[in-house]
Amino acid sequence: MASFDLTELPKSDPTPLLRYRDGIYAADFLACAIVHLDLFSWLAESPASLEEICEHCGIHERPADVLMTLACANGLVEREGDRFSATELCREHLGRNSPWALGSYYASLEDRPVVKEVLTVMRTGKPGNWESEMAEADWHEAMESAEFARMFTAAMDCRGVFLGQKLAGELDLSGRARLLDIGGGSGIYACCLVAANEGLNATVFEKTPVDKIAESAISERELNHRIEVVEGDMFRDAYPDDHDVHLLSNVLHDWDLPEVEALLRKSYNSLPSGGLVVAHEAFLNEDKSGPRAVAEYSTVLVAITRGRCYGVAEIRAVMEGVGFADVQQFETGGDRSAIMATRP
Repeated sequence: MASFDLTELPKSDPTPLLRYRDGIYAADFLACAIVHLDLFSWLAESPASLEEICEHCGIHERPADVLMTLACANGLVEREGDRFSATELCREHLGRNSPWALGSYYASLEDRPVVKEVLTVMRTGKPGNWESEMAEADWHEAMESAEFARMFTAAMDCRGVFLGQKLAGELDLSGRARLLDIGGGSGIYACCLVAANEGLNATVFEKTPVDKIAESAISERELNHRIEVVEGDMFRDAYPDDHDVHLLSNVLHDWDLPEVEALLRKSYNSLPSGGLVVAHEAFLNEDKSGPRAVAEYSTVLVAITRGRCYGVAEIRAVMEGVGFADVQQFETGGDRSAIMATRP
């Protein structure tokens, strides 16, 4: 988290490197669907809804949604209304009775530890555990450990330098005075936005022990005169007032839809008239058929958090449902985008 000019941009694009890390679970989800669930052979016989898929395979809706989005993005199924049907690619190469079936090629992965872990996530609907000293805890519990929180926050911070700069280059905050970075981690997104907007100050709202990590990182970047850190739980505690922009960067995808709605409703109730909310992360397209990189990233999230990647239409519906208006999406970088809306 060393200090340097956050307005200085790299000459190269690290998106291909981000994709390797973001999509690390995708092959294991596909293998699980083939060797443990035999999902695609069944779909090759008749289309089915997500509810029917869950019932037939004995899996939960949240990971099933992620799996079917991955299948759509890879051209294995097509979504027509609320039903999924197998494509020719799926029928020819994943249908068990096809002469070109590849099921046996994947069979050797049946006992691969991560594939078995994915099966547990599919069956229970609960996130898996971290392969670390926090192996008995999911991500949310692990973040209460100071050592794990430092490791994870540092990982998100180094990624956030590039992603934060890309967000700052696309988000117009002209005339805005104070930004509240909700669940802001190290504060890297607040730092990038403040660095790019001379008249902007910010507050990072974070739980212990991450709040102390953020204070140190912001100080190292010599922006503590413009960014303060307030300790608090984003679900339970009141947000600091007098902020005309709320930022939720890489936050919503850690939570299921009821929690997403709760966060956006709380933001709406805390913002002044004309206030702006910005959700920034990897979003799927309107019909959740891709992009492939985001569908692959969603497999990581569903495996280790309580959330997943959401489609633009899903977030728009929640924002409008709690009262926001003028919902707009724009691309930023690294397969990320932002959805912003205003409080009327």
